[in-house]
Amino acid sequence: MACCVLQITGLILGGVGMVGTLAATAMPQWRVSAYVDGNIVVFESIWEGLWMDCVSQLGLRLQCKFYDSVLALPPPLEAFRALMCVASALAVVSFLAAIAGVQRTQRTEQGPRAASVFMPAAGAAFLLTGGLVLIPVSWTGGSIIRDFRDAAVAAPLKRELGAALYVG
Repeated sequence: MACCVLQITGLILGGVGMVGTLAATAMPQWRVSAYVDGNIVVFESIWEGLWMDCVSQLGLRLQCKFYDSVLALPPPLEAFRALMCVASALAVVSFLAAIAGVQRTQRTEQGPRAASVFMPAAGAAFLLTGGLVLIPVSWTGGSIIRDFRDAAVAAPLKRELGAALYVG
């Protein structure tokens, strides 16, 4: 019985991780405009994401624009996009493998101790997914903090951590 509870708990946590990975990949709030020093323009908020830039005016009007060219993107952003896409695909595959493992374990006549190859594979895939998500999220967070504390960066160009980084 305890084995089934642990499997269901792992499946639920894996599903939450999969949804978080998909959400962090799609959200445009990776970098959010910061209001520091002389930057008192608070009616406009700028969001920068993996796929698009958005401008929110007074919280009422939101304008988003996809990046024009993939070739014009900086190399780190291209790598982050690729890592997040691979992580999203791997999260979905590992969640499906975990579902198959739970079903296989519950259907066997040998009881809950019956070995299923799906559960360890899904667990390893979820760990790999977490590592793939951690790389772009922590790298982006580190660069935001480094630029925020850099005196050479102008105040209007400073950014804060966005909601997508917290979800990731």
